[in-house]
Amino acid sequence: MTTTKQSTWGATLRTTILLATLSGLLVVIGFTIGGQQTALLFLGIAVLMNFFSYFFSDKLALKMSGAQPMEESENPEYFQMVRELCQRAEIPMPRLYVIPQEQPNAFATGRNYNHSAVAVTAGITRLLSTDELRGVVAHELAHVKHRDILIQSVASTIGAAITYIAYMLMWFGGDNNSPLGLIGSLAMVLLAPLAASIIQLAVSRQREYAADAGGAAICGNPESLASALLRLEQGAENIPMKGHVSEASEPLYIVKPFKAKGLAGLFSTHPPIEERVKRLRQMRPSL
Repeated sequence: MTTTKQSTWGATLRTTILLATLSGLLVVIGFTIGGQQTALLFLGIAVLMNFFSYFFSDKLALKMSGAQPMEESENPEYFQMVRELCQRAEIPMPRLYVIPQEQPNAFATGRNYNHSAVAVTAGITRLLSTDELRGVVAHELAHVKHRDILIQSVASTIGAAITYIAYMLMWFGGDNNSPLGLIGSLAMVLLAPLAASIIQLAVSRQREYAADAGGAAICGNPESLASALLRLEQGAENIPMKGHVSEASEPLYIVKPFKAKGLAGLFSTHPPIEERVKRLRQMRPSL
């Protein structure tokens, strides 16, 4: 158990460093532009956008996925499983939803314990064993327990601010007295949004590793989640998402719901499944 805690704390530390790097990048851009009032205006817009996203994140995510509320009478065994895992995780019972998709997948959303939801696709309950499903649900409950939606919201706020300010610099120009000069300002316009995106992706990956470790501790068996991840990856590759499912919700899912195209694979929101499985199986002696 000590190893699990160390792994979770290590991921949290790395996430904190990445968020601090985002903040530092934002400060550098402000230094480059020189005009503080306009920069603050765009930062305020970004904060307001993400403030709205944070408080309504659960509703937006559930709507984008087409999730429907699940009644306990429909699947009492599943409700009992989630209730027991919540007791082990020491968090309140989230609202449960089912996504009418055959692709096996799942996600959690909500800004805190009392405004959380776990959604699973119809296909996941048919593909996974009960033990594997426990591992998946425990992973999603770990997201809730770690307040990952809050962390992602902070990263999105800073990242959006960086992008807006870079666009502002592109269209309106910066201060003529910019310390970096014209070439430096142009480089900032091109590179800052890319750097922000890469850091945001790194934050997302670190939170997945932390949720894997936390989920293994909650269910008490890392192999349950490791086995589930391998089967989910195969299922996601063979069964596409159908209908109008927004790709903006991709970071929420336990495995990538959409196939990467071309260079998009380099900017994946999820760490490689083989690495996640490797880390989980290394945890077995400690649990």
